[in-house]
Amino acid sequence: MRLSQVSFVPAGDPPHRGAPRSRAADRLAMVRLATARNPAFMVDDGEVFAQGKSYTALTLERLRAALGARRPLVLILGADAFQGLPTWHRWRDILQLAHVAVANRPGYAPHDDRKSGALSPELDAVCSDHMSNDPGAVRESPAGRIVPFDMTPLAISASQVRGLIQAGRSARYLLPDPVLNYIERHHLYHGS
Repeated sequence: MRLSQVSFVPAGDPPHRGAPRSRAADRLAMVRLATARNPAFMVDDGEVFAQGKSYTALTLERLRAALGARRPLVLILGADAFQGLPTWHRWRDILQLAHVAVANRPGYAPHDDRKSGALSPELDAVCSDHMSNDPGAVRESPAGRIVPFDMTPLAISASQVRGLIQAGRSARYLLPDPVLNYIERHHLYHGS
């Protein structure tokens, strides 16, 4: 898609799961450590310091206001998160605020191998109106396209990493060393 930068937005108070096992400030620090060496990566702390639940639609509204109405904005989701999109707060507004790039994830067929009807009827209808197989489509307008893209999927999840650490096992090579050092130094995810 040739994006000029990628912003990572750690959730402050995620609405789709129980309370995170680490403080928002710790999650923000870990994202900063993980992205520090890539100048194209930025960290957006807006959700961490916002009051209330972390809703993507609100974050996109904030970003859209800062970037203006004409600049393309792309929300990158994994295929697993994308399938749950109809359960999100104001999910239909997302395509008015940004494009959605959908990355394949372990356990999901590559985009070209997915059959119609694999998504919920609501999401399938939205996809039929907004889907584009051209990654360049995200540069042609500020919002409104769904663009699938395939990448080499790595079967690594945050739950898996937390489980390894809780069990006293190594998570080396699953996270950047500065993040693992932070987790150790702050005793995150140890014990129950």
